[in-house]
Parts: sequence; C-alpha cells; structure tokens
Amino acid sequence: MQEKRSLSLCHYILLWKTLFSCIGMGLFSHLAQAEQLSLVINGLSLHQNPPPDKDYNEKNWGVGLQYDYKLFNERWRPFSIVSGFSDSNKKLSFYGGAGVLRRIPLSIGNVHFDAGVVGFIMTRRNLNSGSPFLGVLPVFSVGRGDFALNITYIPKVRPKMVALWFVQLKVSLDYFR
Repeated sequence: MQEKRSLSLCHYILLWKTLFSCIGMGLFSHLAQAEQLSLVINGLSLHQNPPPDKDYNEKNWGVGLQYDYKLFNERWRPFSIVSGFSDSNKKLSFYGGAGVLRRIPLSIGNVHFDAGVVGFIMTRRNLNSGSPFLGVLPVFSVGRGDFALNITYIPKVRPKMVALWFVQLKVSLDYFR
C-alpha cells in the first residue's frame, strides 16, 4: 500500500512541475521570440495489433502547451512541449521535451506537413517503476493557420507493449484573442 502512495505523490509533484512549466512558458514566451504558443489537447491513441485479451485506453485525454519558435533556414521549426494525459492503462502520465520539425509546405490552401523528432522526459506509473525516463520519438504535424494535428509514433520497445500512434490537437492561443 505504501508503494502506491509514493508513486501517487511522485505524480502529483510532477503535475505541479508541469503546471509551473506551462505558466513559465506563457509568461516568458516573448523573451524567446516565439512564433506561437498553443494549447495541446491530448485525445487519441491508436494501438497497432493489440493482443485480444488486452483492453487499452485509446481516449488519452489531457492538456498541455506547445511553444513553437520561429522558423530558421525557412524550413526548420524548433519547439518545446509539456503535457499531462491519461495513458493507455488509464494512469496519469506527464512529459516535457523539445524537438525540431522540418516544414514541408503543401500546395493545398496553406496546409503544411512537418516531420521531425522530439526528445523528452516522461513519467508513467507502470513503466520504469514510476521513475522519470528519457526518450526520443518521431513526430509529425499537419495543419493550417491556428490548428494542427500532432502525431507521434511510439514503436514497440518492450515485449509486453504494442506500437501506437498518439494524436493531439494543437490550437494556437492567438485563436482565442
């Protein structure tokens, strides 16, 4: 019973750190010359070939912030992100990280496609005994104007896990002004 309490306490501490990071990113966004600060709504994971006896949570509701810096060399967009969500096992997970996306303009009404990588630190209750761990994953984004879908591919990295696609809706905070 004591182990559950300490894991829960670790999650609450990480939640507070995530919230303070979000607030800090919002307060100091003008200092880093950010192009865009966005609300990130976590909502969907698509598990690839799950075992028939496993019922994964595919509604990964949660919220976070993404901070997109200005493009450099006309094609590369660095970003920072923090978020919390309900994971595939219906446990709270939190992460923060940074990455870079290569912008590929499409000739369909200002729609863009981005592809890149994100490095992060994450905590999950049932992975690594609840301790934070590091990772790097491929990430994609498709959008137009103030809206985009962020899509991350998570490969099968352990025998009991399955590969999945994780989808987020990104909405620029400028949209709400």
